[in-house]
Amino acid sequence: MSVPATQAASANPAAQAAGGLPIEFMFKQIMEAVHKSQMEIAELRSECHELRQANASLERQVREGIQSNNGTSRLGTPGFNTPAPGSPQLRAKSPFLTPNTVPTLAVPPSIYVPSPLSDHSLTQFNFGVREIPGFWVVIPAGGAGTRLWPLSREEHPKFLLDLTLKGRSLIQATWDRLIPLSSPARTAVVAGPAHVKSIKEQLPDLLPHNLFCEPSAKESMAAIGLAAAVLALRDPNAIIGSFAADHMISGDDAFLAAVAEAVEVAKKDYLVTIGIAPSHPSTGFGYVRLGEKLGFQDAPNARLVSSFKEKPDARTAAAYIKTGNYRWNAGMFVTKATFLMELLKEYKPELHEGLQKVARAWDDESLRQKVLDEVWPNLEKIAIDNAVAEPAALDRRVAVVPATFGWDDVGDFSSLADLLPAESNQPRILGDSGLVVTEQAAGGIVVPGSGRLVSLLGVDDLVIVDMPDTLLVTTRARSQEVKRLVKKCRDAGWKQLL
Repeated sequence: MSVPATQAASANPAAQAAGGLPIEFMFKQIMEAVHKSQMEIAELRSECHELRQANASLERQVREGIQSNNGTSRLGTPGFNTPAPGSPQLRAKSPFLTPNTVPTLAVPPSIYVPSPLSDHSLTQFNFGVREIPGFWVVIPAGGAGTRLWPLSREEHPKFLLDLTLKGRSLIQATWDRLIPLSSPARTAVVAGPAHVKSIKEQLPDLLPHNLFCEPSAKESMAAIGLAAAVLALRDPNAIIGSFAADHMISGDDAFLAAVAEAVEVAKKDYLVTIGIAPSHPSTGFGYVRLGEKLGFQDAPNARLVSSFKEKPDARTAAAYIKTGNYRWNAGMFVTKATFLMELLKEYKPELHEGLQKVARAWDDESLRQKVLDEVWPNLEKIAIDNAVAEPAALDRRVAVVPATFGWDDVGDFSSLADLLPAESNQPRILGDSGLVVTEQAAGGIVVPGSGRLVSLLGVDDLVIVDMPDTLLVTTRARSQEVKRLVKKCRDAGWKQLL
């Protein structure tokens, strides 16, 4: 008896393949393919997760500096031990530097040693490649760093301190970082009388006539304006770059590239600031809103500044970050010295006139002090942002170079703690780690500056600064408020400790 063709096809898979598959068989194949695809996706996700963890671990190691320059690992140290330095020459046991503890690095002229506070241990650059003809570096060195009290004092502020125990203070690191662009002949420092001696000790290559001593603090406009006015008379074509003495930079290559680009924009009569890519919605920094691109071939990243924004609240800062159109305002300005004085003459004519009087007498030592006594006390106390940058931005005369290097102004003990190495969640130690013993103590920072033992048991995220004459105990969360405590100490008659 013969079998019908349709039954034969149903019983024979080959015949089914030839004549078409039943729905059930096709569905089964599809589900098997989907299942296989899901398994492959799960494996990929697992691999991606492992890669992210490995990458995060590597980034943390680089950030916290737990790998030495010769590639040997410094992992596995207990939480109360700060990792050993890469070179014994670059580590002091105290954040307070003296001329005897400052290392002298014998380096051939063709070698550039960047700041040890940066992420480069040694980078070979020929000075002729990096130096910018006609570019002057101005380093305003002022402020008492009250949020780092009692470590930072009026007579010995934070820019004179070695805040990572690598053997160089913040002002020395700033000098190291910028000297390839200018040279000692074109590097100036503006400081107050109380700090002149220490600055001379820490910067032995600073030329005496490039150290501008302002009689009293008048905010950044007077300090930078004084340097600009004097340098404009010495070199009418001078382009100046102002960089604070107490900021920390990581990524020297990116930093120097941003400065070089800012110089090119400054040549075209702009006041140029360098915008820092924000890593989080900070309420402690001002912001720059990016405007349209300028389209300069030799400065492809430069843009107009749409506006400057004061320190925002947390919600506003988060909104700024979300747009992608804002950068932190780090207070770095690059411009022609003469152009800055033109802006000052337009927006603050009285301040301009006073600084010009001082500048004309500056290089005549017999006349300088007399003019300073007459003019300086009457100068307006105002920041450069408020004096010229904000109004000039409205007139489309301020540009910004968005940059990618890491930056921190080390404004309080919380931010300082982030810069020091330690095991995860363990207290950071600024000083001799042998003076700190911990048990079940997580986070925070300890400064054992008195020489006595500091022991912690069962406390988290504390800030303990133990100095010979005073002790500060607070939390990381409230470290921004230390300046309020400084005011109360002053009011209570403890001025000698400030």
